[in-house]
Amino acid sequence: MKKFAIAAVLAAGSFLSAHAASITGLVNTGSFASGQQDTNYSLNSTGYGFVTSNGSFPLGPWMANSTTSKWITPTAAQGATSAAGTYTWSLNFDLTGFDAATASFDGKFAADNSAVVKLNGTKIGYADGFKSFYNFGAATGFNSGVNTLDFVVTNYAGSSGNPTGLRVEFTASNVTPVPEPETYAMLLAGLGLMGVISRRRAKRNAA
Repeated sequence: MKKFAIAAVLAAGSFLSAHAASITGLVNTGSFASGQQDTNYSLNSTGYGFVTSNGSFPLGPWMANSTTSKWITPTAAQGATSAAGTYTWSLNFDLTGFDAATASFDGKFAADNSAVVKLNGTKIGYADGFKSFYNFGAATGFNSGVNTLDFVVTNYAGSSGNPTGLRVEFTASNVTPVPEPETYAMLLAGLGLMGVISRRRAKRNAA
């Protein structure tokens, strides 16, 4: 009985304290083949952008794509002039079954021309160009269900050759699953048995 109690407490305690997982749904831009739509990121809530390729304008002025992430643009013609204004790229991820209070992530992004990133409406980062990455991240502000990251890109007016795009890479993420009822039951049973063992030991010592 003593061995069962100890095992129950250790197993439940280990689950509660160390069973962190990566956040599913935090994906980098350009996880599809070049020329395809990136359906992970919606554009202005009505459609999707396209994955770019190296060797074609505006890559060159923009950082080159890598195997980790790629630029996405509003149209398949990646060098086409885009209208001045704002372009909102949205990424959704679901924390159902996880403890939202334990969630956190870090990432980096770039944009042409500039961008802010918001988690569920709260600003968590700013990018001011396309030649280098800018950091962003969050450790609060998560919902227990669906969460939304909005990358609001501003494209400035230009006389010619004025494309816009977004590049996002996530570098780390963590969240703890909500324990199943069976885990709580095991923990309580183990604690109860440990209490019984302690009381018996105390009576023997007092005798």
